[in-house]
Amino acid sequence: MTISAARRAGRAIASVPGVLLLMGLILSAPGDSTQAEDWPWFLGSTHLGISHEKNLAKKWPASGPPVLWKATIGEGYSAPSVVGDRVIIHHRIRKQEFVDCLKATTGERLWRYETTTSYVDPYGYNGGPRATPLIAQGLVITFGPEGRLICLDLEHGQRKWEVDCARKWRVPEHFFGFGCSPIIDGQRLIVLVGGQPNSGVVAFDLATGNVLWEAVGKSTWDGCVTSTGKPYRWTGEEMVVSYSSPVIHEVEGRRHLLCLMRQGLVSLDPETGKERFHYWFRARVHESVNAARPVVWDRKILLVAAYEAGSVLLELQPGGTGVKEVWKKPDQLQAHWSTPFYDQGVIYGFSGRHENGAMLQAVDAESGELLWEESGLNIDAELLERSSQTGRLKRRDTGEEVPWPFFGRGSKIRIGDRYILWSERGTLMLGELSRQGYREVSRAGWEDLSYPTWVAPVLANGQLYLRDEDTLLCLDVAEPRIESKTSGE
Repeated sequence: MTISAARRAGRAIASVPGVLLLMGLILSAPGDSTQAEDWPWFLGSTHLGISHEKNLAKKWPASGPPVLWKATIGEGYSAPSVVGDRVIIHHRIRKQEFVDCLKATTGERLWRYETTTSYVDPYGYNGGPRATPLIAQGLVITFGPEGRLICLDLEHGQRKWEVDCARKWRVPEHFFGFGCSPIIDGQRLIVLVGGQPNSGVVAFDLATGNVLWEAVGKSTWDGCVTSTGKPYRWTGEEMVVSYSSPVIHEVEGRRHLLCLMRQGLVSLDPETGKERFHYWFRARVHESVNAARPVVWDRKILLVAAYEAGSVLLELQPGGTGVKEVWKKPDQLQAHWSTPFYDQGVIYGFSGRHENGAMLQAVDAESGELLWEESGLNIDAELLERSSQTGRLKRRDTGEEVPWPFFGRGSKIRIGDRYILWSERGTLMLGELSRQGYREVSRAGWEDLSYPTWVAPVLANGQLYLRDEDTLLCLDVAEPRIESKTSGE
């Protein structure tokens, strides 16, 4: 079947997408200028939630991008990862935790790895995985909420090694289980484990699971001046677990492994784990976490968090041994878990501890000034009511059902000069963000997906993956083919 025929069949029977790839390669189909791109780990190959794919649809039909396939899955807040024609999804059904490998073209399951789990979320949220799988060098890495770090073979799903982090290190009780999405640096696998006294960050050998180095904890924070102006006294019972994912950034020839721990930011040498500097950043509220990844550009480091921590922009000092504050805004960019974007002098991010009142904000990067904020509401709220038949929102004047109108604490992907925005109640939007404001191009919703849709969207090879607590949806977001190219096939 040709690429264009596959696209046409996919729209007709919701089963076959239109980008055919060799495993692990970035290729273009014959006669097609689309640049395909994998999404092998949390926030994609760039670690920023930015896709470089070309020839994606500039707008969508009213019904949204065509559904290629959907798969029934279990609970969790773990995003899928995609390499070539393989989709890895980590989820939980009752007392079993599954790592499924699906065929990207059909959703067919190729293999499954299964373990038992007894994790119970202390706040009543679902007990599925929080961390996103990592695919690299023919391996799959998963990190479960109970602290099991598992390495599988991508081809067949066979286990290569496993480390029980909760047993290997003393990890004090934490709020939502283990939830750091790991990263790789060459042959090093880096995870924010959260162990005491000085195993907050651990580097493993990717091939064997052996520990290469461990760092961060008492040696970092004991005596550190906090936001109250007083030095912190380490007790040994502190939660060190972080729900953020680390990032590596090079300045002046020095590579900084930047880790946002529960207590704040730490810069380490990724090869040795040696500390370069640390900066206290956490809410004064005890029941709080740091979850968004540090945002870096040039010499700047942006940290954001909810619970009234807000945002702070830091500047790396010459020599890379410290930072200074550029500005601090406790009431702006209070991101609960969604990592903001820096784009041409403007920071865009969702702000809000709770769904009610959450906003998409634009902030001037140089001054910290709030440029604008939007709730996502694109219709007069007085025109909306709930349908007595379906429970969904509809217009009073026309009876037409409409997607949930607010962003809430959303997520996003940047594609060129546009953004894909994903609300926490299953509304998908395509729009342009600029210093002047937000311009929406398309909006859609699906009955298959419902609150909470907290998992970050994934874009790989012309296909968009969305999930909630029981469904994984695969959409065709590639630019539609020219009709004359498909009419004779």
